Amino acid sequence: MTDNRLDVRWKWLILVAAIGYLLYLLGPVLSPFVAAALFSYLFNPVVEMLERRGVNRSLGVSVVFIVLALALVGIVLVLIPFIERQIANFLEQLPRWTAWAQNVASPWVEERFGISLGSFDTQGIVGMLQAHWREAGGFAAGVVAGVSKSGFAVLGWVLNLVIVPVAAFYLLRDWNIVVDRVHALIPRSIEPVVVRLARESDETLGGFLRGQLSVMIVLGVIYGLGLWMAGISVGPLIGMIAGLISFVPYLGAIVGVGIGIIAALVQYQDWFHVVLVLIVFAIGQTLEGYVLVPKLVGDRIGMHPVAVMFAILAGGQLFGFVGVLLALPIAAIVMVLLRYAYERYTQSEMYRDAPEGPQIVVVGDAAAPAAPVQTPIVSGSPSIGEPPAGA
Repeated sequence: MTDNRLDVRWKWLILVAAIGYLLYLLGPVLSPFVAAALFSYLFNPVVEMLERRGVNRSLGVSVVFIVLALALVGIVLVLIPFIERQIANFLEQLPRWTAWAQNVASPWVEERFGISLGSFDTQGIVGMLQAHWREAGGFAAGVVAGVSKSGFAVLGWVLNLVIVPVAAFYLLRDWNIVVDRVHALIPRSIEPVVVRLARESDETLGGFLRGQLSVMIVLGVIYGLGLWMAGISVGPLIGMIAGLISFVPYLGAIVGVGIGIIAALVQYQDWFHVVLVLIVFAIGQTLEGYVLVPKLVGDRIGMHPVAVMFAILAGGQLFGFVGVLLALPIAAIVMVLLRYAYERYTQSEMYRDAPEGPQIVVVGDAAAPAAPVQTPIVSGSPSIGEPPAGA
């Protein structure tokens, strides 16, 4: 019986290793399907909400796609040109930033701390950035220039552009069917444990992805709008950058405060606007800590900031773009598995039961055998060391 169980475990290990190796080989091909699966996973609750209100699932999926398509058109027509203008504005101000760094910041640091920042060709860097920005002529020109170099590149790009929404539509429409089919394939002996771990993984992953994405968007809007109201010309760009990297706690605020203070000093050269920048980020951090994260993310995620950064970097290093897409989902699932392993360990005999035989009690620096445990004397029972009656 034991040999059979070991054989089954080895079979599962070989199967998992083979599937993992196959996914590794198919990594470049899987990119659009992984993106479609993540999209379906994120928006499946919206479709289920429409279903509970009496809307047919196919119609609900169509409604979700129409709304998202309109939002995408709005982003392309409004947000991308706005970001392009913000970047152009930043590049126009970049010579003033570098001049401030050379003439104000560098002497101050050298005087206060005795650290010389050295000399570097800031004008050359600024000229190069501005020349490349003008040469690119915007995002569309850069895409066309890169695509025109290879017919296979444009074919792959068009195929991915078509495959992602089509695969996402069918996956989202048949999401419950796919889940039920996978559930039916689980061996009955481990089905309760797998269902429990899958449910916890779904709560962790769904809460983190949907909640943190909402927090990033809201913080980007708060920071960008607040800096714009404070008079910082590149404030919306700084706010968007700070919001995008806010998935790591405090990182977005630290980067945003640093860039915002420099922008305020370069643009106005006073401390009043620096205080306004600090107020904007203080408000944003307060809302994040007491309103946004508790309401949108919750306290069941438990993903440490260092684990988030390591997962994204490791996924990108090992599997490229697919690894970046799968980094946080896999990290969330691994975290659930580790919690389950810790729970099993603390309930195991290896952790809870004391070893048999004499135990060692450490007193000071000396170790001595523990005193023998005295058995309580019950009325009518022989004392310790007394032979039983009739012996």
